Amino acid sequence: MKKILKYILIGIPLLVIAGIAFVVVGSYFEHQELVEQEKQKYPAPGSLVDVNDDGNHLHVYSSGEGDQTLVFMAGLGTSSPVYDFKALYDHLTDDYRIAVVERAGYGWSDITASPRDIDTVLEETRAALQKSGESPPYVLFPHSMAGLEAIYWANLYPEEITTIIGLDPLVPQYQVQTEEEPALSRIISLLASSGLMRQQPGVCRDNFEAIRKGHLDKEKIEIACSIFFRRTLTDNMWEEADMIPINAKQVLEEGNPEVPFHAFISDEGEAKWKEVLSAYAKNTGGKYYILEAGHYLHLDLPELIAETSTDLITQAIAD
Repeated sequence: MKKILKYILIGIPLLVIAGIAFVVVGSYFEHQELVEQEKQKYPAPGSLVDVNDDGNHLHVYSSGEGDQTLVFMAGLGTSSPVYDFKALYDHLTDDYRIAVVERAGYGWSDITASPRDIDTVLEETRAALQKSGESPPYVLFPHSMAGLEAIYWANLYPEEITTIIGLDPLVPQYQVQTEEEPALSRIISLLASSGLMRQQPGVCRDNFEAIRKGHLDKEKIEIACSIFFRRTLTDNMWEEADMIPINAKQVLEEGNPEVPFHAFISDEGEAKWKEVLSAYAKNTGGKYYILEAGHYLHLDLPELIAETSTDLITQAIAD
């Protein structure tokens, strides 16, 4: 009897583990099959360019006409930058050329082994734009973490940048002073990479801000969710998060950019965030606007931001 009980006590946990493994493995292979189907059904709307001559591609989406090109740069972990910025750039394409650069591991871009140090990331962005046919000078629209890359870009290549218009952007002083770490989850990464996230009803609509705030139609929602399921907390995103402290210190050492750094700032941010960001804008000769909006403020007030940005760009060109 004791032996039977022993086998039962050992066997039940093993059966549970085997059952979980069966579900996870099955979900993974189903997810991979769906990813391949979705890639065929929803091809990249922009240019796929090989920036490192290694067979991996970055995606650059461009639209609109105009002598001035506006470059939109996504914050950490934004699965589909093309659709994240759509509500804003749709208000600007009548007067400007717009380009959305999707970094490695984002949107339609490949997940790569390319390091996420600030020099590599910047050179990939510049090469992606040039190989897709977009030429400077640029007006940069960095959201959140991309503020570091935009500042570094303006410091190293000031002749390429007309001005910077930050969307609740990270500046190096804030990162160095607070040593704040991004709140990422390995559990969410596992759910995404295994395909188990697909089993959660409404998970994409509830977590993709452009959908949640009603900016995408039915067709665009389906496409954005297909990207969401394969570009949530990718390896490239994790490495970017790990590199933020090092990259911020390197950007800080370069000093302030020569061009004005304007900033739209969320009023939901902590006092330190608003204080450091507004001071940074003033120190560069830029303007700042504290808006009643969340961190993805370009989705809360796209018309206001587009109108104000047009004024800032007009002034920058005149200067």
